[in-house]
Amino acid sequence: MKVDGVPRRSIQLAADGETVEIVDQTLLPHRFGIATLATLEDAAAAIRDMRVRGAPLIGATAAYGLCLAIRRDASRGSVEAACSELLATRPTAVNLRWALDDMKARVLAVDEARRADAAYARAAEICDQDVAINRAIGENGVALLREAAARRAGPVNVLTHCNAGWLATVDGGTALAPIYRAHDAGIDLHVWVDETRPRNQGAGLTAWELAAHGVPHTVIVDNAGGHLMQDGRVDLCITGTDRTCANGDVCNKIGTYLKALAASDNGVPFYVALPGPTVDWTADSGADLPIEERAGAEVSTVTGETEAGEIRTVRLTPAASPVFNPGFDVTPARLVTALITERGVAEASAQGLLALYPERRRAAAG
Repeated sequence: MKVDGVPRRSIQLAADGETVEIVDQTLLPHRFGIATLATLEDAAAAIRDMRVRGAPLIGATAAYGLCLAIRRDASRGSVEAACSELLATRPTAVNLRWALDDMKARVLAVDEARRADAAYARAAEICDQDVAINRAIGENGVALLREAAARRAGPVNVLTHCNAGWLATVDGGTALAPIYRAHDAGIDLHVWVDETRPRNQGAGLTAWELAAHGVPHTVIVDNAGGHLMQDGRVDLCITGTDRTCANGDVCNKIGTYLKALAASDNGVPFYVALPGPTVDWTADSGADLPIEERAGAEVSTVTGETEAGEIRTVRLTPAASPVFNPGFDVTPARLVTALITERGVAEASAQGLLALYPERRRAAAG
């Protein structure tokens, strides 16, 4: 995607070929800034503090975090310790574990002297693979928007939750990939953007992305989605997912389940866009997933820009009031109309997923 007319990925190597540059998402939408990751600790903190977020981008950042660790110490013990430290940063996103398992297997298969080169090469492949996957998701999903456009006069109204655009991936996005593809193809559409409390990834990140790309959109409070569906002002929903279970259950930002319930009650198609590496084939259902509980300050405070241009954080709740802050919820497969993947559009079920990923059927049988 382009920022001020300059093509940029959300993560990329710096000019020195060793340190890593990320878009610091904690500054958006009020500031655009690049942060440099020079150590394993920098990468772990970037993931933990959500300077990067989104399942695919977390995986890519972890891959480069391991590179930074190996640059300092390429021993097996260092590799194992670095993987453990990175894995502990965000327990819900399956791409994190997938990327680290993949990287560890690659680097430990070569001599210690060659591990840094092998790590950087594989991390670059993971990033390029993510870009190609997201491009395919966009191509497969745009057909659904074309069909919706053919059924109505005026713009197709799409509701999305959280941020599953290029900021959540290396480039291109998952849930927003079909939207960008449709907009670029001239399909008339409009996006309802959930604010996505408590961290406001919709209001701060999705809205920023869509505005930068020129896609018509409107920010709404999280609780407005059901009303809009009742009023016939939502044609379809598209969200992303941090982890998809083998049975088609999806785990995404807290509040996704409520949107799926409202969509089901009002006959609105509810689609989930995901890359193959987001499927956790070891999780039989959403009941098997860990749900990350995040700091209460995300709920009790809010950060914004004052009229004077200052970035300030203020308290919303009484200081004595406790806060419970689960980061994700699980949407059962029965509420998901279909899954949009890089290999096609599938029914949200074990058979639907296995039809697109038949190698997993063979792996299970073996």
